[in-house]
Amino acid sequence: MQRICRIFCLSTIALSVILACSAPVAVAAADDLPAEGKLVSINGMEMYYEVHGQGEPLVMLHFFAGSGEIWKPYIPAFSKHFRLIIPDLRGHGRSSILTTTFNHRQSALDVFALLDSLKIKEFRGIGCSSGGMTLLHMATQQPERVKSMALVGAASYWGKESREHMRKETLDSLTDEDWRILRSTHKHGDAQIRAIIQQFNDFKDVYDDMNFTSPLLSTIKAKTLIMHGDRDKYFPVEIPLEMYRSIPNSYLWIVPNGGHLPLQDNPQSGYTATLLQFFRGEWEGKNAPR
Repeated sequence: MQRICRIFCLSTIALSVILACSAPVAVAAADDLPAEGKLVSINGMEMYYEVHGQGEPLVMLHFFAGSGEIWKPYIPAFSKHFRLIIPDLRGHGRSSILTTTFNHRQSALDVFALLDSLKIKEFRGIGCSSGGMTLLHMATQQPERVKSMALVGAASYWGKESREHMRKETLDSLTDEDWRILRSTHKHGDAQIRAIIQQFNDFKDVYDDMNFTSPLLSTIKAKTLIMHGDRDKYFPVEIPLEMYRSIPNSYLWIVPNGGHLPLQDNPQSGYTATLLQFFRGEWEGKNAPR
């Protein structure tokens, strides 16, 4: 799938049941939620989230236009070691429809509010694309709370490649396959999808959200793994290299022949073991961060 499914990557998990078009609703009814799912009222919206496993908290954040369902292939392995907190970000999945502009700074505040409601102070995190950008804001807003994080296909700023892609994305550009995946991912009908696509297009003119300077990145205290495909057409490798040079306790993992989101291109193909080693601190004393 080209276009929006390639940059912030719509979910690649094909569902057998395609949701029909329906009138939009603000939030999912409690009776319609999966057994492990819950809704919490925060920052003027209802946020859907799931909790799996026990142990130290590991927050797992999806890409823009996706949902927490992208993490399903990873839940069995990760939940053996961590308490997984998996939300649908503002406007996505089973969370409330977007009624205001989406930005990653607010997304970070939303996730902090969720964690506060769960009485979680310190945590580890992994985020794909927009999820990783949300983590960047979290790690600079409240550095002491983020113990470690993995940023997959994330960027500290949006360059001309990504903005050109955003410019081309409109409702008219969506294919039937795009609509099928979007309707299976977002549970509140086409009004929710229209809001997401419009927001994605609007990102092209936003310059005060993802604009992390090197001095700001240098304030991050979390041990950070930057995972990036060397064939990412939207965020070229120069961006993760700049992040690596600026974040003090960082590791850089350039994936050969990797696209925008290697975790979604080849789910679990060797990535799980490496990520678990990082999060469990098994690299300490071997190849310490710079």
